[in-house]
Amino acid sequence: MTRCRLCGSEAPASVVDLGATPPCESFLAADQLDQPEPAYPLHLRVCTDCWLAQIPPLITPEETFKEYAYFSSYSTSWVEHARTFVADAVQRLALGSDAFVVEVASNDGYLLRHVLDRGIRCLGIEPSVNVGAAARDAGVPTLTEFLDPDTGSAVRAEHGPADLVVANNVYAHIPDVVGFTQGLRALVADDGWVSIEVQHLLTLIEENQYDTIYHEHFQYYTVASAARALASGGLTLVDVELLPTHGGSIRLWARPAEAAGEPTRRVADVLAREKAAGLQELSGYTEFSARVAKVRRDLLRFLIEAAERGETVVGYGAPGKGNTLLNHCGIRPDLLAYTVDRNPYKHGRFTPGTRIPILPPEQIAADRPDYVLVLPWNLRAELVEQLSYVHEWGGRLVFPIPELSIVEVTR
Repeated sequence: MTRCRLCGSEAPASVVDLGATPPCESFLAADQLDQPEPAYPLHLRVCTDCWLAQIPPLITPEETFKEYAYFSSYSTSWVEHARTFVADAVQRLALGSDAFVVEVASNDGYLLRHVLDRGIRCLGIEPSVNVGAAARDAGVPTLTEFLDPDTGSAVRAEHGPADLVVANNVYAHIPDVVGFTQGLRALVADDGWVSIEVQHLLTLIEENQYDTIYHEHFQYYTVASAARALASGGLTLVDVELLPTHGGSIRLWARPAEAAGEPTRRVADVLAREKAAGLQELSGYTEFSARVAKVRRDLLRFLIEAAERGETVVGYGAPGKGNTLLNHCGIRPDLLAYTVDRNPYKHGRFTPGTRIPILPPEQIAADRPDYVLVLPWNLRAELVEQLSYVHEWGGRLVFPIPELSIVEVTR
């Protein structure tokens, strides 16, 4: 990487180099196991001018999202998070039956179904053919497209300007930050609102959440760098909320620059926290690589010692973040026999790179393993409850992030 994709500055500084891994959502079918599997460098750097953390765009969104393995509706807590957001946004923005809401990267309609339930007109823009089809099957109007300025203008011309544009967990997924932001501006009414949720680089660094670094996440935002990115497309940050989702996210509220007004006190408060953490100077990033290496050593030590004791360890979940962890640690089926997932799309497939089988969740109760390694650690509270049945045979849960934690569960 020679230039920052946001400000164009040369030679961003290294933060952590995770080696080379396959794209995290490229789950393998059984007939692909004897075929070559491409891997790409996974090296996080930060621009020392605008402080946008980023990886090189070595794969395209088209490669990742035309056929996508992630369906939001399989996470109970995420569906509830969306329902709460819709209820709060309707109240905050006084959205009535004449309003129009657009969600970008709307996935399987998990959020917009709550908008429809309130009698509000809406449209999803979802690039993945398979999950967009699932949304339409559920009655959510969905356009299969990537957002850019032309798409935003075309949607506005056909449907009118949006009172609210939602872009949850997508602002990190597009290499053309400026073009995507211009697309958001094209969609939103001149006095409308844009709401963006994205993982917060502050918690990623503080909590060792390096497994959320993967090829479909092209950049990693602080509030400071996000404000600069929004401004590149004619939007102004006016408010921010700190959220627990994905281990720590920020919800950015922005408006067209001409309607924005002064930002809230919360914006200044979070900017001050980021500055205090050193995220606007290299000192805030220098220890991260060493802490990542410790996570790897601790997890491998646990798995090797369990294997030597003759104890069984299986996984729970097959999220994208899990594949960064598995590949960086070099974990194979000799240390993790299999993992399970609620998403039937993944059953019978294998994790990219590490080729660990993915089975239905019922396999855990059938096999009664000694330990269950929880890969979607960000859903800890939800999964401790879901997996409480492992106590019946003395099984325990293992969480690898932010540090190795072994949990005995009870009903």
